[in-house]
Amino acid sequence: MAEKDIPGGGNRRIKDSMFVDLFGKDVSAKENFLSLYNALHGTDLRLEDTKLEPEMIDGAVYMSYANDVAMMVNGQVVVLIEHQSTINQNMPLRLLDYVTRIYERIIPARKKYYRSRIQIPMPEFYVLYNGTDDFPSEEVMRLSDAYIRPEGREPDDVTLELVVRVYNINVGKGDALLEKCGALRQYSQFIALLREAHWTGKRNPLSWAVREAVRKEILPDYLERKSTEVFNMFLMEYDYKDDIASQREESFELGLAKGRVSGLEEGLEKGRLEDMRLMMDNLKLSLPQVMDALKIPSEERDKYASLLS
Repeated sequence: MAEKDIPGGGNRRIKDSMFVDLFGKDVSAKENFLSLYNALHGTDLRLEDTKLEPEMIDGAVYMSYANDVAMMVNGQVVVLIEHQSTINQNMPLRLLDYVTRIYERIIPARKKYYRSRIQIPMPEFYVLYNGTDDFPSEEVMRLSDAYIRPEGREPDDVTLELVVRVYNINVGKGDALLEKCGALRQYSQFIALLREAHWTGKRNPLSWAVREAVRKEILPDYLERKSTEVFNMFLMEYDYKDDIASQREESFELGLAKGRVSGLEEGLEKGRLEDMRLMMDNLKLSLPQVMDALKIPSEERDKYASLLS
């Protein structure tokens, strides 16, 4: 379920957008990614000697399929990295979708019918978590954990497996990895500042966090170059209808099991209002602009206008 506000871990898409930019799209992305790759593998590859090819999935082409960061390293390994502020136990299944789409693109279809074996880059899967729920420094998720096992089938009978390594990258939780990757450490420090700004009631939390980060030399070059883009990342692609529908579906399932649907529905409504207030306060947007950005259906706009007036 998507988180609602930064104090509780942040709007997932806000932080994902900055993470994706830092490690997948910015002019420094390849350098940052290679630093992270080296940290994960204990290697010391140099940018000038390493071929990195972005393999992100274009959401415009694949509709609902849009991964965070994927790079092919020296034509041998495809590394898929997802960033999360809430733990999603379905990540192995999602990453299976993502890597399938990547293989579809990089391997000519006709080669799959060759009689001789074709060589394909080996995939690796990672999730980097920096929400506020208690979570270990490192954990492993397996696709097989989700399998419905017919009676009599043993774990060794699994014929399709996908292993995801999950790292907690919060300051104080994932220090072993953060110490090896400066870009990841500073990213986590910036998110910590953003949370601090909200917890302490700063008037313009994002502006304060950016200024404080630059003062403390946390991503100073990036934030000085892209402070406007960082603000605009609040308005990155956010499909209100799909998001709220998935949240309601999960909430109703949980609520029916516990006999309290109405309270969960009220919680979702409150979270949506907090999202909208954050956008108006931090970005100085009007309510109509916020509703346009969140793609709120026309039939619901009067209700939100009344609640936020």
